[in-house]
Amino acid sequence: MDFDAFTLLASTADLADEPAAREHADGLEFRMDLADEPLEALAGYDGELPILATNRPTWEGGEFEGDDADRFDELAAATEVEAVRAIDVELESLRAGDADVVLETARDHDVAVVASAHDFEGTPDEIEMLETLSDACSYADVGKLAVTAHSREETLGLLAVTHRLTADGKTVATMAMGKAGSHTRAVAPVYGSKIGYAPVDPADATAPGQYDLETLSRLVAQLE
Repeated sequence: MDFDAFTLLASTADLADEPAAREHADGLEFRMDLADEPLEALAGYDGELPILATNRPTWEGGEFEGDDADRFDELAAATEVEAVRAIDVELESLRAGDADVVLETARDHDVAVVASAHDFEGTPDEIEMLETLSDACSYADVGKLAVTAHSREETLGLLAVTHRLTADGKTVATMAMGKAGSHTRAVAPVYGSKIGYAPVDPADATAPGQYDLETLSRLVAQLE
């Protein structure tokens, strides 16, 4: 999966959503942690869109409740599926060295890696966001940061950091969760954010403040 240009992903736990996503999405984010039999679903996938596989643990806002070793085993197995062109790995796991095996497997299969960090409480100051995103970029092809905004003012720092790191040649994906930050999902690509996430159906949102896929696709296109 090429993140040189903005990539819009349809977030889903059901790969059967792929036909409905094709008109507006560049790929799928498959939430393995929300699916009943994720590896079986991947094995049977015959869609056209490439997949970014995410297996999010409960401690990072997901629903995978087992051991992290098992979680990364599943994610490593996903990299062997031809349609899987990228995976998401939590920055905390990368820092701890817990994800070394899945990183190696991803590289062996020419699968891109997104290193992600989430703040579900608030928006850190610009220095901390710069440090977090720079660190994420040092581990992966894309550094991703999702924060929670309680005011429009808080989103300005995130956009400034996005612009600065993009100007420095880093590949980043940024967004602010929550009502106050929802507009960043459309605006951040203007400042260099390379990945957007949206559900095909608004009822299936996987993060607070997400636009539906058709709406986000239209907004991003209008702001380009």
